[in-house]
Amino acid sequence: MLERTDNPGRFTRGLAAAVIAVTALVLAANAGPTPGADPSRTRHTPQVGPVTAPSAQTGVR
Repeated sequence: MLERTDNPGRFTRGLAAAVIAVTALVLAANAGPTPGADPSRTRHTPQVGPVTAPSAQTGVR
């Protein structure tokens, strides 16, 4: 039969889990883009091809 865990042991494991969780959240919050990221390289490309009226695409006149 399993033995019941003592309270100080449960408290210690709970506290350790809380510290690890907070550390992971702080590290994740501080993660950001690398310093070498160049925002000018992420421009949107213009639409290529003829632009038609919406009614011409659906066949409704």
